[in-house]
Amino acid sequence: MEVPEDLRQILINMGFVTADQIVMGEPLTGGVSSDIWRIDVDNRSVCVKRALRQLKVSREWRAPINRNAYEVAWFKIVANIAPAAIPKILAHDSSAGVFVMDFLPPEENVVWKSQLHNGLVEHKTVLAMAEILVRIHCETAGDKSISEQFDNDELFCSLRLEPYFHATGEIHTDLRPQLMAVAALAMENKKALVHGDVSPKNILVGTQGPIILDAECAWYGDPAFDLAFCLNHLLLKCIWNPSVKPELIAGFDLFVKTYLSAVNWECKKALEKRVARILAGLMLGRIDGKSPVEYINDEAEKDKVRDFARQFLLRPADRLSSISAAWLALK
Repeated sequence: MEVPEDLRQILINMGFVTADQIVMGEPLTGGVSSDIWRIDVDNRSVCVKRALRQLKVSREWRAPINRNAYEVAWFKIVANIAPAAIPKILAHDSSAGVFVMDFLPPEENVVWKSQLHNGLVEHKTVLAMAEILVRIHCETAGDKSISEQFDNDELFCSLRLEPYFHATGEIHTDLRPQLMAVAALAMENKKALVHGDVSPKNILVGTQGPIILDAECAWYGDPAFDLAFCLNHLLLKCIWNPSVKPELIAGFDLFVKTYLSAVNWECKKALEKRVARILAGLMLGRIDGKSPVEYINDEAEKDKVRDFARQFLLRPADRLSSISAAWLALK
């Protein structure tokens, strides 16, 4: 189909297509924060991403479209750290909140979330993701210029801290002090460039390894958030596909071991403690926050996550292995 006229005009303004070109393509699914199109131009396919002001969720959740510029900036920095792990940016209009990047054919680049749902838990993918993530954090830790470039606390709060911790505290009022403390903890430990949405749905498994997408929550902040965010999904996928629970827990432990072994910007024990606290908050937030995971619908299963998260919010763990062992033992 033809792309919407307003989007075509943006592509013209950024010089990616000419005024007389008919731009054909198709909308792509995935995510709640952007319109994403595959378009065909000059005998090749590219991907166009446009940030939305109101995210596609049931509760009100608005965010400024300038997050699109931070996403592009994150890709450009990571291009010098792990170039094979990101798509190439081809054009960008920051005022419109739109950029163009390489289109990665799905037959060659499988969404990691789909693999996990299908029971394929490859340790080489877990290992590679942990190595890429910690490399990004290592290379950007303590970098004043990057810190100044991503000085966007308000945006990160609106995209991550408010919907996952503050909003969840409105539901679980007795845990509000713990959830607010977790949010404050993340804000108090600004140490490296954070992706903010390290979720299996945003990771493609390509022929050369993982490729990370959707960096619009990028922020110079606490790397513990990135690690906790990804680990949370490995735990919750155990409910989605219980047949591979042992493999997912083994993947969790491998991710933690690989990541922590390379940490060089702070005390590993202190980082691990923060990850454990943030992880507990995120577990509850993905059940009762503004963006709950779509694959846990049974109330008994939700209560299982709620009770588990509550336990570790009230009595925080020092070691992530304590959380993975307790989750593995949970019936």
